[in-house]
Amino acid sequence: MPSLLSSPDLWHYAAMAAVVFGAAVAQGVGGVGFAMFAAPVAAMYFPQLAPGPLLTLGGFISLLTALRERAAIDWPAVSYALAGRAVGTLIAIYAMARFAPQALGVLFACMILIAVALSVAGLRFTATPGRVSGAGVASGIMGTMTSVGAPPIAIVLQHSAPPRLRATLGMVLFLGSIFSLAMLALAKRYTGYHAGLALSLAPFLLAGFAVSNRLRTRLPARAVRGVLLAACALGAVGVLVKAFSGA
Repeated sequence: MPSLLSSPDLWHYAAMAAVVFGAAVAQGVGGVGFAMFAAPVAAMYFPQLAPGPLLTLGGFISLLTALRERAAIDWPAVSYALAGRAVGTLIAIYAMARFAPQALGVLFACMILIAVALSVAGLRFTATPGRVSGAGVASGIMGTMTSVGAPPIAIVLQHSAPPRLRATLGMVLFLGSIFSLAMLALAKRYTGYHAGLALSLAPFLLAGFAVSNRLRTRLPARAVRGVLLAACALGAVGVLVKAFSGA
């Protein structure tokens, strides 16, 4: 596989670095958004980035987000979501080995768009243990197959206080990404090449996260929720683009 940095791919790499930077800013401010912004571009121009490298970068920035506001982590919600995510990851690995994963990706993306529409219309989703676990299953399936695993859990937790939302979601995504990457590695879908590609983009990720430190305290809860729902919708659209582009 040719290097992403070699000519004539340098400008493409620069564009991807810019997307990683912007996605990291969104993730740091709203607790969600990294893969949602980066995945659509990856689907169209950089298929080698999804799911492994984006899961690696997304997991790392999710950890940074969680540690920054670690006192606000809702550990019971984390445990329920991770239990569901483990099940969803196993389902995704089986589906990727046996079936065309695009069909499931389209199904869940459509469900996310419906959930976003209902949320905008004023419907509230109470974060019960059953719903958080169910969101974890959907997150495991979507995250493992497409690298976009945040929307289901973000929808359920959207009415939490911004620090609790960012920290809890960050911890779920970090721990969930580790399990997803381990399963992808066992399935030989995540290699040293993918890890190296993620490492080469890490400086842009860290720069974006640093910028988010200056922005996160300036946005009210309503604005954070708006950014979150917009990012969820964009992520779902990215999954649909990836599925229908055949990437």
